[in-house]
Amino acid sequence: MPEALPDLFRADGVLFDLDGVLTPTAEVHMRAWKAVFDDVFERWGITPPYSDADYFDYVDGKKRYDGVASLLHSRNVEVPWGEVDDDPSAETICGIGNRKNAAFAASLRGQGIAPYPGSLALVESLHEAGIPLGVVSSSKNAEEVLAAAGIRSFFRVVVDGVVAEREGLASKPAADMFAAGAAALGVDPTRSVAVEDATSGAASAAAAGFATVVGVDRGAGADALHAAGATVVVEDLLVFVPSAQTDTPETA
Repeated sequence: MPEALPDLFRADGVLFDLDGVLTPTAEVHMRAWKAVFDDVFERWGITPPYSDADYFDYVDGKKRYDGVASLLHSRNVEVPWGEVDDDPSAETICGIGNRKNAAFAASLRGQGIAPYPGSLALVESLHEAGIPLGVVSSSKNAEEVLAAAGIRSFFRVVVDGVVAEREGLASKPAADMFAAGAAALGVDPTRSVAVEDATSGAASAAAAGFATVVGVDRGAGADALHAAGATVVVEDLLVFVPSAQTDTPETA
């Protein structure tokens, strides 16, 4: 039987992850990470080869440098952390992360981005209903992506990788980022909703005390999202829009 859907329109506030939830930038991130890690693994002789499973297991939802360190650690590879302003050619955690960011930024500026139609419909409906909305994203590119997608004005607060670095917030799956998002939005997590597509993000929201954690399955898998803390998993956020609920919701 399909899962019962919570009523997001009764929440104190709704906090969305960005990449893979609001916009398909996760696909751009995945391509950029693959290009960078394929090169690193080949040059350094690292095995087994990088795969999409590595993205979901070690990189997805985390701050950029933490993702690099996590993946390399999974292959028993240790390199210097470096500095945040390392040149992208530097063979450090920060250098590799900056290399990936350069590839991502070039793709975003060259091709642009549009929000998922179902996600946009939900955001518009919640905004019209007066529900406070925010974004909690590990990406340092969140503001640029939101602006490029034309949806920045819907969100009262954005807690992203830039904010996390400035305020010393631990990367997802720690509770820090979603807890900070709720505080900035001025809402109680126990009466609010977090929306995530990454297991690390679902775990972060659950740890921050969100009673309702919506998982959007863009590839992580419904079982994995539930195990991480999602209270309901759907394939598209359109199912939460009242005008669309005449159809059978796709839940997992």
